[in-house]
Amino acid sequence: MDVHSPGDDTSAPAPRHGRLRRALSPREAFARYSARFAPVGDPRLRRLLTAEVVVVLLVTFGLSGLYAVLDLVSAVLAPTDLADQTAALNVSRSTLTWLDLAYQGLGVLRLTAWALLPLVLLAHTGLGARAVGLVRDRPWRQVGWGLALTAVIGIPGLALYLGAVAAGVNLQVAASGLTETWWRPIVLVLSAAGNGAAEEILVVGYLLIRLRQLGVPPGVALIGTALLRGSYHLYQGFGGGLGNLAMGLVFALWWMRTRRLWPLIAAHTLLDVFAFLGYALLAPHVAWL
Repeated sequence: MDVHSPGDDTSAPAPRHGRLRRALSPREAFARYSARFAPVGDPRLRRLLTAEVVVVLLVTFGLSGLYAVLDLVSAVLAPTDLADQTAALNVSRSTLTWLDLAYQGLGVLRLTAWALLPLVLLAHTGLGARAVGLVRDRPWRQVGWGLALTAVIGIPGLALYLGAVAAGVNLQVAASGLTETWWRPIVLVLSAAGNGAAEEILVVGYLLIRLRQLGVPPGVALIGTALLRGSYHLYQGFGGGLGNLAMGLVFALWWMRTRRLWPLIAAHTLLDVFAFLGYALLAPHVAWL
């Protein structure tokens, strides 16, 4: 099922912006994605894989998406405007510092489990970490792509968020609700890394592989994973959902074309680190946050 393609290599010399555009070309991305993974022919195995995907989503981001939809409905029906409401992330769970730290540690542990679950399931069907894109070749090049993707998503994303709040279609997002403690920066960085690993391994790598094995057309798989990503960010409002849907399209196309997951994990982690730590440090001093 896992077939190496010369297109896995992204080292051809060209300007960085030109290479990024080629990496996000849907036609080439779909062709390479389709060549790497073959649909499963055994009906019994297809039923098992379908059940597996449904259960995985219902215990992870699919259920989160359903909760986020209800959160958005609740916010829309509230008497106050969306822009006057706040969606809080990384909130304190206890007034006792040591107990709050324990709660935050469990949150990071859950994200770690969500990242490892799809790798275990893929391994049971003969697909290792390399198949999902967790390869260690050219580490500095992968770091470079991660930084490029951070800029591609982060700068427009911040503009979209501010515009959506100003237009009244998004809640204000408080990216850190933790009290000021010595461990707050550590927890925020670990939470950011956990989000990056869990979302990119499960929503991009695992889900795209399984959808291909189930015979889902590449375009439908692309849109489906992007809609899933957008859905579980709807608690932020319509702007948050739309922005993350766009991020899902870019990240999924990148993976379909390159089968490289570390740049996506790095970019997602950096985006969350900037958001979590930036908010914690600047919110007390900057009115628009």
